[in-house]
Order: sequence, then C-alpha cells, then structure tokens
Amino acid sequence: MTALNRTAYPYFKQSPDREELTELYTPTAAELALAEKRVRLVSNRLSFLVLLKSFQRLGYFPHPEVIPEVVISHIRQRLELDDTVTALAPENSRYRYHQIIRNYLQVKPYSSVAKQVAAKAIEAAVGVMDHPTDLINVAVETLVKESYELPAFSTLERLAKHLRATNHTELYRQVSSQLDQDERDYLDGLIAQPDAEVKALLNRLKAAPKSEKLTHLVRLQQTFDELMSFGDAQRLLKDVNLLKLKHLAAYAKTLDIAEFRDINVAKRRTLLLCLLYRVQVKMRDHLVEMLLKRMKKIDASARRRLVELREKHLARTERLLGLFSQTLSVAKTETKPVPFHRSMQTLLSAEGGADALLVECEEVRAYNSANHLSLMWRFYSPFRRRLFDLLRLLDIQSASEDSILMEALALVLAHQHKRHKHLPAEIDVSFMSGAWRQLAIASVNGQQMLVRQHLEVCVFAALAVALKTGDAYVTGSEEYADFRAQLLPWDECEQSVAEYCEQLGIPATDDGFVEHLKAMLVERSAEVDSKLQGDDQLSFNEEGDPVLKKVAAAPIPKDADKFAAALDEQMPERTVLDILCNVEHWLNWTRHLGPLSGSEPKIADAPERYILTAFAYGCNLGPTQTARHVRGHTTYHQLSYVNRRHVSADTLQRAICDILNAYHNLDLPKCWGTGEKAAADGSKFETYENNLLCEYHIRYQGYGGIAYHHVSDQYVALFTHFISCGMWEAVYILDGLIKNKSDIQPGILHADTQGQSSPVFGLSYLMGIDLRPRIRNWSDLKLLKPAASSAYEFIEPLFKGVADWALIKTH
Repeated sequence: MTALNRTAYPYFKQSPDREELTELYTPTAAELALAEKRVRLVSNRLSFLVLLKSFQRLGYFPHPEVIPEVVISHIRQRLELDDTVTALAPENSRYRYHQIIRNYLQVKPYSSVAKQVAAKAIEAAVGVMDHPTDLINVAVETLVKESYELPAFSTLERLAKHLRATNHTELYRQVSSQLDQDERDYLDGLIAQPDAEVKALLNRLKAAPKSEKLTHLVRLQQTFDELMSFGDAQRLLKDVNLLKLKHLAAYAKTLDIAEFRDINVAKRRTLLLCLLYRVQVKMRDHLVEMLLKRMKKIDASARRRLVELREKHLARTERLLGLFSQTLSVAKTETKPVPFHRSMQTLLSAEGGADALLVECEEVRAYNSANHLSLMWRFYSPFRRRLFDLLRLLDIQSASEDSILMEALALVLAHQHKRHKHLPAEIDVSFMSGAWRQLAIASVNGQQMLVRQHLEVCVFAALAVALKTGDAYVTGSEEYADFRAQLLPWDECEQSVAEYCEQLGIPATDDGFVEHLKAMLVERSAEVDSKLQGDDQLSFNEEGDPVLKKVAAAPIPKDADKFAAALDEQMPERTVLDILCNVEHWLNWTRHLGPLSGSEPKIADAPERYILTAFAYGCNLGPTQTARHVRGHTTYHQLSYVNRRHVSADTLQRAICDILNAYHNLDLPKCWGTGEKAAADGSKFETYENNLLCEYHIRYQGYGGIAYHHVSDQYVALFTHFISCGMWEAVYILDGLIKNKSDIQPGILHADTQGQSSPVFGLSYLMGIDLRPRIRNWSDLKLLKPAASSAYEFIEPLFKGVADWALIKTH
C-alpha cells in the first residue's frame, strides 16, 4: 500500500499552529451568512462550517473522527458556542450539507465521469512516470483542476496501480514481441549461465568506470564490443519514453540473479534490454571521457618533457650564447672584412665547424620554443592502437555543416596501418593551428605533403576539443550527444520570447535590447565614476593600471568571547544521529526513500534503517564501520541493501528540498540573509584513484574530485555537484540555480575567478541571474565603453575599447 504522506493527497495536519488555524479554518462573513441561511439550528451550524472548512482544505469530506479537535475548537470559538455543542451532525442532515457545500464551492461529486477523467490523466502520465505516488499526484491535480470532489485515497491508489500494471504488462509484451529468436536467446542466456558467470556479468554491467589507464581502456573496449554484438538496443526501445526507460534500467540494476529468474519472461527480457541499452549509452560516454583524459595527459606530458629538455640542455644553450657573444665581440673590434672573416672561421672551427653548430642551434631552438607539440607523438604512440580501436567503436559525427575535421579523421583512419612518413595533402587543413601546420605540413620534392605522425596527433587533439565544445558528437551517447536534438524548434520558442523578456524586464526586439544594454552601461559607468572619485581604496599607477587596496579588517568586539561562551551554553552538543532523528520527527524526510519499483518498503523499522543508511554513507563512515559501532542494531548487508535498493539521487534531492524549505521558514536564518543571494565555490574531496572522476589537483597536491557547492546567504547548501579537478567551475555554476527546487531561489550569485567566463556572463544575464564574481588579476580584463565619445574623469584608464553593438544585435 502506498503511504498517504508520500503523495499530494491532502490530509489534516494533527497539530496546526495558530497562524494556520486563522488562515485556513476561520469562517468568512459570506460563509457565516450561508450557514445562517441554510442551517436552521444554531447548534448544527458548527458541524456545517466544520465540513465546509474541511472540504475547502482537503477537497473531500473527511470522516468526523479524523478532524483535529483544535480545528473544531477554533471554529466553535468563532461562533461563540459552548464546549458542549458537538460538531457531529445527524446523518440525514450531513448528506444535505454535502450538497449545499458542493453547490456553494461549485464542485462536482466524484462519479464515473470523474473516474474516467482521472484514468485518462493517469494513462497519459504512466508512459513517463512510474511510481504509484506520482500517478496518484497526477490524478489529484487533474481532479482538482476539473473541480471534482476527491474520492477516498484507496480509490485513487487502486486505480493508479491497476493502470500502471496494465501499462507495464502491455509494455513488456510489446518489447518482448519485437525480439527475434537470436535476441531472445542472447537475453535469456545472460541469466541461464552458471551463477558465478551471471554474477560476474551483472557486476561488470553495474560497475563504475575505472581510470583511463591502458589496461582499463582495453577492458572497457572489450566489454563494450561484447555488448554491441547484440546490436544497438535503442532500436528495440524507440517507442519507450526515455524517463520510463531510465527508471526500468535503474530498477533492473538493483536486481540480483535470483530476482531476475523469479520474474516472468517478458518482464525479464524487457528489464535486461533496458539495462543493456543504458549500459551501452554510459559506456560510450566513458569511452569518450577516457579519450579526452588521455589526450589531456598526452599534452601535459609533452609540456613537462619540454621543460625537462630545456633544463637538460641548459649547458648547450649557455655555450652557444657564449659563442654568439664572442662573435659579437669580434664583429665590434674588427673593422676590415678580411680579418673579420678569418677570425670568424677560427672561432667556429674551434667549436666544431659551422655545419655542426647549425644543427645544434636547430635542436636547441626546438627545445627553447613554447611549442611542445612535436613531443606529443612519444606519449601518444603507446596508446595509438587502442585509440584507433576506440574511434572505430564510436560513431562520431560533426555537429555542424563544417565537415573538415571529419574528413581529416577519415584520412587518418584509412592510413592507420601505413608506415609511410608522408601522406598526400588531400584534405583541408584549416582546422589546424599555426603551430601544428609547421609540424604537420612539409615540402617533399617541391610538393606539399602531410607528416603522418604529427597529423594523427593533431587530429586526435582537435577531435578531443570538438567533443568537449559540442562541435562533434557521438551517436548513442548521452553526455556527448548532438546538442541540436535537445533544442526546441525556433517556432515554439518565438511564441514565448515576448513573455520571457517581459518577466526579465528586457526588450524583446534586437534594437530595443541593444539600446537597453547601452543605456544601462552608460548609467552604470557614470555611477561608478562618480562613486570612486572620493574613494581612496582604488587608484591608478603611472602605467594606468588599477591598484586596489585591501579593506581594513573590522575590530573584534570586546565581548565576543563572552558572547560565544553564552551561545555554547544555550546550544548543547548534538550528535549527527540525534539531528537526523529530530529532523525525521518534524519533517518525515524518509518518506521519499523506498524501493525503486515504486512499492512500499517491506523492511522492519524502515525510517530507522533509512536514518542509519544516511548516516553511514553521508558521513563517509561506510556500512561496515557503522554496523560495528551500532552494536547489533543492524548489519553491513542491511545498510548496503538499503543503499542499493531504496536510495537514489532523485529521492535524496527531494528529501533535501523538504529540509531546505523547512529551514527557510525558520526565523533565525533570516537574521543572516534573505535568501536572495548565494555563493558558489568548490572544495576538494579525496576519492580512490582508480575511477574516471578522480584527477590530481595541483593546488591541493592530491587525487580526488571537486564538490561544487551553492550556499545561500542564509548559510545552507542549496545544491552540490561533483566534478573533476581539472574542470573550469564556471561550466557548472548555473546548474546549482537551475536544479535547485527549494523555496530558496537566489537571484544574485557570487563566485571566485573560476566561477565566471564571458559566455557564462552572457547566459546569466539572459536567464535573469545577477552574477557577481571576484576575479583574480581583474586589471587584465578588457572593459569596453558604451561609445568612443564617452569620457570619464576617474575610471577612463580601465577601458580598453568600445562595445561592438552591431555584433550584439546580430547575435
């Protein structure tokens, strides 16, 4: 049975506070007049108004026994009746009151028509949603919207579960019927093998990716190749909604061998197919991630090697510079051409001759340049074969009409097994940088040729950049899919532009938008110029560079220590488990957790088990150590089982959202802030090294990942995203605000240098987010004036040019 408190089905709060009683249960003048007009006995008016206010609150008529006594007492006091007056109306009068209240509120009773309305809404949602809780919520929302009285909760639950079961049965039948005999044998064979082999296979499908080392790359390619022997599973699931498909795959991921064998054949095949499809998709993502990380490491290794060679050949460089110094000295002292020539010959011969010195100069020049690209082949060659295999496993396409890089990739793939030093220059090389062209293009017998080794490395490096930026995509991937397929058609967007711009307070036309920006820049520049003229914190040096002085720290109040001590006395120490239990008592946050199948938890003392699981994994203590320290109250297996089967990122986020909303309603956080501001910053978390997320952090001198937090000015974390150490944090800075579903919705976002970039600034403005980062080396930024004629008395040295309003208008 679905728990009532997991759904949106309304029910009485057993202990409503005074504010709720006044707002929700106080009869209005019109309602009092209705009661006086339609109810003859004064004593019965109490029961009538209790039913009316209850129906307004719930949408249905509750049983008299479940109405809280505080609600009845509140209405009785408003009517100035004695405590002896009962709120229970006679049965024959009660049904007449129901009809009066429905007519007054213009609500239709629940009937066969209402059932059809609810069933139609559930049938439309069941293709996307899966949990009975969500389906019940859809039915409740639809009935309220259509002004129908809500039926009993059990009625909606039976309807939702029946339609869900019918939909799933039909879905399993359709998917299973599309399989040919070979595909059925393949899926059945996954479970029909000996237990040890099946367990090993399921573990491989469920395992997280390891690091990008060569052995791990080879193993991942082999697993992906084995799975693709079945073919692309997407072709058999094209009619299944993606959200439903993900849920079925997540559910299949929680099952073990025995559970797979217990379910019926059609359902088992469908679940295995969904799991196979999701594994294929994620493996494509992991393979691309390994490619990107490997090319990044090849580039970094080449840069380090260049530094090592510079230090190694420092003596040669100093010797050649000394020779050059002697040459200049001879040129300065000798005035006649002939003696100068003889002196030069003597000087060069003593050092090995002009030819040898010329070769040595070329070598030293290569090491002392900033171009490390020539050294990348050495670090690329050990991975060459596997990187080619990786490209052949993936279907990589261009995300634009520009196919120059794809043509270069096809040329490289076609000549993989050739050993010629040069290849014919049959492709457009405009995708290459100037440094790469110097290495990859050579003249052979007067004909322009491509240097094969440098061309390969250049194409792989360019492909990695294109996959990162979205200029190339992988068919069947999720993280590196074609972004164009995720965009709404412009015809649909155009209809909402005016309304969206009105909400943001910006013009909806290109001319109006440009004029709005220009006026805002003029106003802001004049305001800053005026304010800073009397401020000694900012000044300019002789070169015109801004100099920002440190703000003097505020003195510590003399009674600060006493205040801290008094605060400690009022706030006794609480354990984490005590806090989790208290929050569960007030908010019932564990109601969001449960089996991924959508059924109710069947474990004993489910809330207690959920609290212990949250403590074990949230504190990074782990199930083993937690089980040891709670001394027999639970076991490692129980905690691990709950974490695998009952907890997901979505359900945890819902529970967090409940806690954030309750925190926002407290009075104390409002002393610190309004919730209008938030700050984003990352902190390093240590992880085991053998995973794809882990990277070495230069500043923290260790391996791990970055937990990127968005923290409200009310001192509570709104959202956290885990990213790699080498990632520019600005890429994820807007995610925290977009994915934050709590009542705390900040519009001003502070960050550090990594929390900003030009595209992020532009996108923030168009999304109505006021981005205010503190930027390191901000004096190097190129600030633009609104017009060439604009002149400012104090901040003029800050500007390096004029804004290109025509370019802004075009885009």
